[in-house]
Amino acid sequence: MRITDIQRCEVRPGRLVEWTLSPATVAAAASLPEDSRPPAYIQESHIRTARTVREDGLFVPTWLGTSFDLPGPVDLDVLQEALRAWTVRHETLRSGFRWAGERGDELRRFTLAEDDVTLHREAVGDFPDAEALAAHLQDRFDTVADALRWPNLIYAAVVRDDSATVFLAFDHSNVDAYSLHGIPAEIEELYTAGLAGRGPVVRTPAASYVDFCEIERADADRLDGDHAIVARWREFIQRCDGTLPSFPVDLGVEPGGPLPRQKMICEPLVDAEAAAAFEAYCRPYGGSLVGLLAATALIVHELGEQPVYRTVVPFHTRVKSRWTGSVGWYVGGAPIEVPVSHTPDLPSTLRTVRAELQSNRALSRMPLARVLRLLGADFRPTSPDLYSIVSYVDTRGIAGADRWSDQNAHALLRVSYGDQVCVWVSRLHDGLWLASRHPDTDVAAKNMRLYVERLRDLMSTLPG
Repeated sequence: MRITDIQRCEVRPGRLVEWTLSPATVAAAASLPEDSRPPAYIQESHIRTARTVREDGLFVPTWLGTSFDLPGPVDLDVLQEALRAWTVRHETLRSGFRWAGERGDELRRFTLAEDDVTLHREAVGDFPDAEALAAHLQDRFDTVADALRWPNLIYAAVVRDDSATVFLAFDHSNVDAYSLHGIPAEIEELYTAGLAGRGPVVRTPAASYVDFCEIERADADRLDGDHAIVARWREFIQRCDGTLPSFPVDLGVEPGGPLPRQKMICEPLVDAEAAAAFEAYCRPYGGSLVGLLAATALIVHELGEQPVYRTVVPFHTRVKSRWTGSVGWYVGGAPIEVPVSHTPDLPSTLRTVRAELQSNRALSRMPLARVLRLLGADFRPTSPDLYSIVSYVDTRGIAGADRWSDQNAHALLRVSYGDQVCVWVSRLHDGLWLASRHPDTDVAAKNMRLYVERLRDLMSTLPG
């Protein structure tokens, strides 16, 4: 599944239908008592950041989504029931937050029962122009899948005589990229069963991300400021001049200036043969993630002349198999430091990255927001991204991955405002795919183009 934005996911004209949670569901949620399970630290940080940025006068959409095709003609009643069944299966999608407390500054959870969740369908109309349709969908997703409202999810279908393209968009607090990758297969299975009249699909119950939030937060709250994890982060942040790391090349961003608009890069990196060769070369050192980080360290040293590459590496926190099929935001970060000024060759850099990941990966299981709170650091969030990332995921083993090409399936990111660089590299059956968002400046565009081209060159021409 290629990560892209809605302008580049091959939107085609058709008749647009939308689903949101019904007025009856919203009314039921309004009268719910508090759910004692707290938000995850990453959820709370995300929502508080959205509120801070909004108070500063800027609306920054941060939704994630997916799109995929179903063969037609599509039965909208059956599709609606498939969407509803999938929604209630994942508890986080029927759970939300309210501001509470004396100062209205505390997040309290509420959670709907499965039977209280219904969808409202609306026929929006015909869109003969693909560009206008993409713009409309983006505007609707911006409005509904918003961190500061509930419900914060919306589904849509663009219906044609021979097919339909299904879209689902969610505020980031409910999903991560891995969650998106499993959606096409799950919904297609439910829809196909409904179409055949086979009755409900019997599946192993999905573990609840809401339960995970409670467990993870309880573990995090046992930490104190003297813990070794906190000490490691304190040292790392001190060496980053008291902040979290940015992408160490010139991005043409004015320090302290307004949050810049962002631009996206989406393109193939290398084909399947080159991806396999890169994996084979990097395997003795730990695999393609190690290789991607080592390559990045060398390239940004060349471009930015920093003697040490510092970054926070995202890792999933689905450390137990029960969470594998669960929709939620299961992501943590581990800090690494890669000296490159005196070891500018790939093998030595691979060894350094491997050692850093082995030493620090366990830190990703502790929410960074909790660590920052213990550090007493004043990280008043002014951007949706606290730091820059370079991410690698091998998606080939995900259920339904072999069908993504036939389904025209995409994972969708909203690109709006931000002063950081985020890079996602995905291993697909046809090779490596790169997606990145960066500040929309001429300097950033030039340096990110150089980064991508040199990364492609390095992966394609490995040393013997």
